[in-house]
Amino acid sequence: MEKRALIAVILSILILVVYQYFFMPAPVPKSEVDKRTTMEAGNKTKEETTPTAIPEIIKEDISKIKNITVESDLYTAIFSSRGGTLKSITLKKYKDKGGKPITLKGDEKIPPFSIGVDENFQFGEANFSVKGSDIKLGAEKDKATLVFEYSSGDMIIRRTYTVYNDHYGIDLRDEVNFPYMVTVGKDFGIYEKDESVHYGPVVLRYADRREFVTDKLKEPALFKEGIKWIAQEDKYFFSAIAPRSAVEEAKVWAKEGVALVALKLNSGVNDYLIYAGPKEYDLLKKFGLELEHIVDFGFFSFLARPLFWILKLFYGIFHNYGIAIIFLTIITRIPFIPLINKGQKSMKKLQDIQPKIVEIREKYKKDPQRMQREIMELYKKNKVNPMGGCLPLILQIPVFFALYKILTIAIELRGAPFVLWINDLSVKDPYYILPIVMGATMVIQQKMTPSTMDPTQQKLMMLMPVIFTFLFLTFPSGLVLYWLVNNVLSIAQQWYINRKLQKQPV
Repeated sequence: MEKRALIAVILSILILVVYQYFFMPAPVPKSEVDKRTTMEAGNKTKEETTPTAIPEIIKEDISKIKNITVESDLYTAIFSSRGGTLKSITLKKYKDKGGKPITLKGDEKIPPFSIGVDENFQFGEANFSVKGSDIKLGAEKDKATLVFEYSSGDMIIRRTYTVYNDHYGIDLRDEVNFPYMVTVGKDFGIYEKDESVHYGPVVLRYADRREFVTDKLKEPALFKEGIKWIAQEDKYFFSAIAPRSAVEEAKVWAKEGVALVALKLNSGVNDYLIYAGPKEYDLLKKFGLELEHIVDFGFFSFLARPLFWILKLFYGIFHNYGIAIIFLTIITRIPFIPLINKGQKSMKKLQDIQPKIVEIREKYKKDPQRMQREIMELYKKNKVNPMGGCLPLILQIPVFFALYKILTIAIELRGAPFVLWINDLSVKDPYYILPIVMGATMVIQQKMTPSTMDPTQQKLMMLMPVIFTFLFLTFPSGLVLYWLVNNVLSIAQQWYINRKLQKQPV
């Protein structure tokens, strides 16, 4: 039985280590509908998509480009007359390793939210006229508008940005008299390219979240209907365009080693919410545009979301995410207490009848069928369930993965202190104290847990705390804290069961 438990534990931790790779979807091959969409787009004539000649874009020298600064309580944004785009946004609440505010920057070749008649986004290099000057938002002025205009021949573009003081969302209205494309930009919204999580383009189509990786994007991906938003994301930050007007299609493709994502729209007035900032779940949900789905809770999201809510509830009480994690661990363990008690009792009884099992195996070693019947009869007589020890572990795996996802992606834990030397629960323990203590609790737990293994197997089992300790050395402190508290609770429960069964006869 304990061999099965050992296999379950090993498989669980292996899945954990490579979890991001198993559950991070690669670019999904286009469906037949998407293929038909591509064919239809290819059959369109140039006159249908571009009703007028593309003007020669005059690249203005830098002295003629005007930057407009928007200052709010949350950010400092710089808009540029070059393309009528957002150049950068500095997030006042979020600091880098040096303690300076994080800045999400755009690319000079493909500025954020630039537009064009095709994938070259020609108007991203045009110099727009500006109606407005630097803006200071605050309690007395909670919103303001900024207008950029451009015309060449019979092509006219008017872009109106509405900025707000109390959130990172920006309303954008484009008035364009020709069909066009608008892009989030090249790597805009990506602050850190962490290989352990997805970074790059994301498209939400209906309720289907599609992630794309540059190296795996061999051909363009097209989406026609149900487009909720497009984005560029990393672990904690992202930029997005959430259309409020009808969209002809969304497209993701690789260009010069970078994955781009854009919307294609018809001429006329088109409205969107654009966003560049943190993945703050509650704030994003308030927009009512399903932007909160940028926070990917993984396969067990149905568990992760309520657990995340409970975590924040405890934080609201204690104002410390470390303490909140401790109480969340206790809460998630409570439903399993009866099952764990039953499993531990079963393992204790299994240990007690182990000598009789050895006798049966020796006596009927030449008759496997008889041996199995006798062992099962012994289990039945002593009311022992050989699966009793594994079942609680198996049932806890979804909860563990849900908590793992929360504790590794929640921006709320970024820079969140706990006690003493733990000043950021989203990164590893700088002195490795938590992982070492966690490993020690695993040793104690193994010593207390009833075992049916022979001495050689028990020695091999003692390697598990060492393996887990090394694996957890680089895990976020918040996740290690959860595992440590869970081990302490297991030890307390095992001590109670052992004491209760100590004098009970087999």
